[in-house]
Amino acid sequence: MAEDRRPRAIFMAFGTRGDVFPIAAIAAAFACDQQQYHVVLITHLAHQSLSEHLAAKNVAYIPVSSPPVLSVHQFGSEQMPFSMHKKRIQAEHRQQCLSVVERVLGDYPSMKDDFIVINFFALEGWHLAEMFQIRCVIASPYVVPYSAPSSFERRFKQELPCLYNYFQESSPNTVNWKDVVHWMWPLFTEDWGRWRSEYLKLSPIPFMDPVTNLPVWHMHAGSPILLYGFSKEIVECPGYWPLNIHVCGFWFLPLEWQFSCNKCRDIMSASPNGSMTGMSELCTIHADIQQFLMKSSHPQLPLFIGLSSIGSMGFLKNPHAFLRVLKAVLDVTEHRFILFSSGYEPLDAAIQSISCESSNRANPPPSNIHGTLLFSDRLYCFSGSIPYSWLFSKCAVAIHHGGSGSTAAALHAGIPQILCPFILDQFYWAERLHWIGVAPEPLRSWHLFPDNDDATSISQAADCLARAIKLSLSPEIKAQASKVADRISSEDGLQEALKVLKERVLCPC
Repeated sequence: MAEDRRPRAIFMAFGTRGDVFPIAAIAAAFACDQQQYHVVLITHLAHQSLSEHLAAKNVAYIPVSSPPVLSVHQFGSEQMPFSMHKKRIQAEHRQQCLSVVERVLGDYPSMKDDFIVINFFALEGWHLAEMFQIRCVIASPYVVPYSAPSSFERRFKQELPCLYNYFQESSPNTVNWKDVVHWMWPLFTEDWGRWRSEYLKLSPIPFMDPVTNLPVWHMHAGSPILLYGFSKEIVECPGYWPLNIHVCGFWFLPLEWQFSCNKCRDIMSASPNGSMTGMSELCTIHADIQQFLMKSSHPQLPLFIGLSSIGSMGFLKNPHAFLRVLKAVLDVTEHRFILFSSGYEPLDAAIQSISCESSNRANPPPSNIHGTLLFSDRLYCFSGSIPYSWLFSKCAVAIHHGGSGSTAAALHAGIPQILCPFILDQFYWAERLHWIGVAPEPLRSWHLFPDNDDATSISQAADCLARAIKLSLSPEIKAQASKVADRISSEDGLQEALKVLKERVLCPC
């Protein structure tokens, strides 16, 4: 019935956990603050672990079947090339997005308070917002992870001269060429035209009239709001960026979302202020971690290693070689490692294989239940998850892939970092952290994942990693990491994002 129609806030985010979970956190914060809204999150079925957390915040979780990452090693085959797999999955994904948004908005006319928030991998949402005539906001925990091809402007000017002039002549507070260059250019280069015209009944090209095939001169839409989930203390914000960019501070997930263990989550929830300080009892998994971290026979704090979804994306092809690199570093140093495998099955299998060989046990306890100690108990392997805010304060260095979440947590903890980037924004974070003095020069992928597992390759990779560790523990980098943590400690990125949504979307000037 019409009286049941509440305004809709649609959050649509695709990609890996690091791409999606921060947007989910904004959705949860918004739902708690604006209870008059019906709030939904549209994302991959692979992120189903979010559903329980979102339900507790009155956010509806709506899955689509597409995978978070499309990689050749997952979908390429002799029967069907990867490019064909990608096109088929992409077409199905877009139709699911259309169907879901139609279902959420229902048969009623869109309300002026309806809006959609998308991340950079959910550009379907931009076109759907145009179709349903609702406002679209962009949110990202990192700077745009790609740039336009060098020939983009020249080709755009040649092929769409009237639209080029339209953007060039627009005022700064309306959609203009700065917006296009900064982030909107994929809307004009990817194969959106057929989907827009056949299924959405829009012009094949955004901002063009479907009848005259000319720019919509009579209507200049406002410059889209773009929320960035990082700190101005870390990322330079140049003056040539569009005016409607808002840098909020890092978006940290609620603590209860970061546990793989319900018991520890319940203990944390019952502790004063819902924090992990003062927790007197831990489950077996986390008690083992705490025992390893606090081992009195090793006065030095351990080093964290976590590569998140890098394994599932196909970059970790030889887990045994990776573990041999860690062993080689342990053999020549006094360090200890705590390795988060992120549940990547080939890596967990390699860990269990080495555990069996070293202990002569046919069936050692699986690592996702008890954790696994290797290499004279100096490498603790764990396939679950626990809040980095608790863990990193007990580690000397964080070695990771350069994901925005890991980067932010280590910056907040004030510890040095060693980054080994593999894709997209990870390269930016690796270079940026080296530039501001909280990390040594980034590692190359073969410094952790050598292509070959011969003794020479392992030794060379281990030497590079050991050298990076030594540099990261220098007094200069440790002092700078502490200073940066002090500068960002007062920021609350989620609350700032919520403030912008309330002031600029719910109550626009």
